[in-house]
Amino acid sequence: MRGLAGIVLLLLGWEAAVRAGAVPAEYLPPPSVVLPQLLAMLTDPGFQLAVVATVLSWAIALAVATGIAVPAGLLLASVPWLRVASRTVVEFLRPIPAVALVPLLVVAVGGGPATKIGLAVFAGLWPILFNTIYAFDEIEPLHVDTARAFGAGRVRVLTEVALPSVAPFVLTGVRLSAAIGLAVVISAEMLTGASGGIGQFILAAASGATRMDRVLAGVVVAGVLGYVINAGLERLHRNYFDWGAA
Repeated sequence: MRGLAGIVLLLLGWEAAVRAGAVPAEYLPPPSVVLPQLLAMLTDPGFQLAVVATVLSWAIALAVATGIAVPAGLLLASVPWLRVASRTVVEFLRPIPAVALVPLLVVAVGGGPATKIGLAVFAGLWPILFNTIYAFDEIEPLHVDTARAFGAGRVRVLTEVALPSVAPFVLTGVRLSAAIGLAVVISAEMLTGASGGIGQFILAAASGATRMDRVLAGVVVAGVLGYVINAGLERLHRNYFDWGAA
């Protein structure tokens, strides 16, 4: 209820600011204009397909990023010389903004879904990778030594000892990557304008006869998606990994 009260206060403050003339209504329409437009959009099959396109691209990108980052993190953490050798490359790539790679990917693969998925994978790799490496460093050495004493090789130690131990940290990284990935997917849709999704819808609404009510309604949908995704992952963390790191 407190969270709902915060939303209501935000909407009331927004409405009051526009009605008082503090903000031009043509630039920032009030909620009384945006919310009816949002309800109309939610019944529009075209907008529904745009939302599905964005969510599907985000889900694919997050799954691919997790599938790459977790094994890579375990490998780098368990092989000291490889970790040292790759540190410079990782630290060089990590700060590069994903959207800065849009021109390169557009030239290489075009402006379709592969571009936004590839950018989201690149942006989502790093939180999962570093959380996995950090978690591996925190594993109790006795657990590893015990597994080895019973004849477990490197692969079994990584999959049966290390992976369950790092799982809560990995899920924390996935939560961070989920938010980053959604933002990158929508940004790529806006920048390329040729791959469908919420970003392309916002771009079309902002072009020509600018419809700020539709732009803001699209932004609200993107925010709700981000909230729902994070809440779902947080609940998953609480239900299955409450014994681990938050």
